[in-house]
Amino acid sequence: MRGFDRIAVVDWSASSTLRPKPQADAIWVGVASATGVSTSYHPSRFAAEQALVALIQQTRQAGESLLVGFDFAMGYPAGFAARLTGQPQARAVWRWLESQITDSPTQANNRFAVADAINRHLGGKGPFWGHPQGQSFAHLSPRKAVDYAALGFGERRQVEWVVPRAQPVWKLFTTGAVGGQSLMGLPMIHRLSHTHGAAVWPFDAPCDVTVAEVYPSLLAPAVTKALAQGGIKDEAQVRLLAQALWRLGRDGQLEGLLAEAPDAVRAEEGWILGATAAPALLAAL
Repeated sequence: MRGFDRIAVVDWSASSTLRPKPQADAIWVGVASATGVSTSYHPSRFAAEQALVALIQQTRQAGESLLVGFDFAMGYPAGFAARLTGQPQARAVWRWLESQITDSPTQANNRFAVADAINRHLGGKGPFWGHPQGQSFAHLSPRKAVDYAALGFGERRQVEWVVPRAQPVWKLFTTGAVGGQSLMGLPMIHRLSHTHGAAVWPFDAPCDVTVAEVYPSLLAPAVTKALAQGGIKDEAQVRLLAQALWRLGRDGQLEGLLAEAPDAVRAEEGWILGATAAPALLAAL
């Protein structure tokens, strides 16, 4: 496999507020192909998922291939899946969350209540933490007060030691809280896989439509440079990362990135595409 015909990068959001006007900390999608790169803004997760399903359908109708990168964790530290679902597989967690998370076109969702329920199921003292001021949960602390060793699994996945700037998946609120994005994104990953036949890397081998975890901050120097001319950081990140990944695929370098996930993470934890390749990604721009 040399590359994909189209590469989309998605900046996801766990927001509970509908955001009609393009802004930061919302949902942006960048798409790169041989014809160039474009970005689009989506005011809700509902609208973004509809657009992504349409992109998958368009790609297949054209007889082309598509890689979609999402900026949230596709798995949790080893041991969590079995404790929650009885199965040591990320897919079991996606399926469980899809049955428990409620979301709506207005962005109203129950992510904090679901995290509270998971904490209660695991003994009431974590692993999740963080929630807005003014809300109260019996088993979800507003601040980190978790003994992960006592819970029997780690605070970080293996890839988060390789990319130490990446936030732990248990953090649900305040700056860099990828945990909320994962709770609100993984039900969609289940649907894209189960209903629309997408492969989810590294849990599956790549196919015509492949989904992967990405980390746009790998391109931080290029994003900073782009923003010197103005603009919104989220838009710049998805545009630049989609472009960099497409060019690496064109030049035959993407296959190596898709082979770098260790075998030990291919069932539960997942991996960030390009985790060790920031220099190559920057050089592709």
